[in-house]
Amino acid sequence: MDFYSFFNSSTSWRVRIALALKGLDTDFHGVNIRTGQHHDADYVREVNPSATVPAIVDNGFHLGQSLAIIDWLDGKHPEPRLIPKEPALRARVLEFSYLIACDIHPVNNLRILKYLQDEIKVSPKQKDEWYAHWIGEGMAAVERLLAQAAETYGGPWCFGTQPTLADCCLIPQFGNAQRMGCDMTPHQRTRAVVEHAAGHPAFVKAEPKKQPDYTPPPPASSNKDKIKA
Repeated sequence: MDFYSFFNSSTSWRVRIALALKGLDTDFHGVNIRTGQHHDADYVREVNPSATVPAIVDNGFHLGQSLAIIDWLDGKHPEPRLIPKEPALRARVLEFSYLIACDIHPVNNLRILKYLQDEIKVSPKQKDEWYAHWIGEGMAAVERLLAQAAETYGGPWCFGTQPTLADCCLIPQFGNAQRMGCDMTPHQRTRAVVEHAAGHPAFVKAEPKKQPDYTPPPPASSNKDKIKA
């Protein structure tokens, strides 16, 4: 299986967690979205028509979009299962995952922040305020869902005693919010899940700094790395 990823991409990070949890090895291909490699004609034509990361290619089967990839992995490699089969739990895990993947992440991803910066000409301060606003609003909703889940399922993960798709989505979103300088101290339930995940080998393996294409952040005086992937 070929896996196309960028180390700081939270969507790639989700899939890296899923692969690690399932113990799956891949042939890694770094795609530098900061330099626009995801728009290269060969990549779009031969790997991912959406011109995004992540993507997988397995025996001629091409797939992009992190949630679709994880669902496909569940079907082909069902242990451990990340999207539960039990209808109510499945619905709750998807509700939580979609909150991150559909409501929080899209308004703060690379192309949105670049458009704000390059086309609308917002200041760095305004861009950071944009990011922090949507993180604050979204994470408040995450906290409410985690509180609801704790009453029903308990456990150290988002939904009980085993990691699910919800945790695959939450950990990267939290990590990128921290990288962008957001104050995450109010989000105590989220922090508890993150701290628990920090001790799990699969989540450690999936961290950006563990990836073959990892590059250290630029000096603090530079704003270049303040664009979220």
